[in-house]
Amino acid sequence: MATGIFAGIAVRDYESAAQWYVQLFGSEPAFCPNDIEAVWQLAEGLYMYIVEDPDRAGGAVSMIWVDDPVSEIARIAERGLQPVDVEEHGNVRKYVYRDADGNETGVGGEVSQPK
Repeated sequence: MATGIFAGIAVRDYESAAQWYVQLFGSEPAFCPNDIEAVWQLAEGLYMYIVEDPDRAGGAVSMIWVDDPVSEIARIAERGLQPVDVEEHGNVRKYVYRDADGNETGVGGEVSQPK
């Protein structure tokens, strides 16, 4: 069974994408292994990274599961980003964000009551 994840997102422009993901994740990267990659540690054993790769940019789909999605979305809004869509599946809510390349990152989890 897996004990961690190291998920990558291809982007066209590293510099502008890195700024956007700082807003989404709420922190600077944990480390940058080279000039075209940045890695964020979201929790123990859970990493997401961006890599400049224009030929593959724009096709990523991912979701970050959080304990309190409503509060997390409020924190992300304070950093200047708004979801482009909200999906509801019973008591699970997924807030959809898209970077400039069209990569989708969902932030969601269980909510106490449907909105």
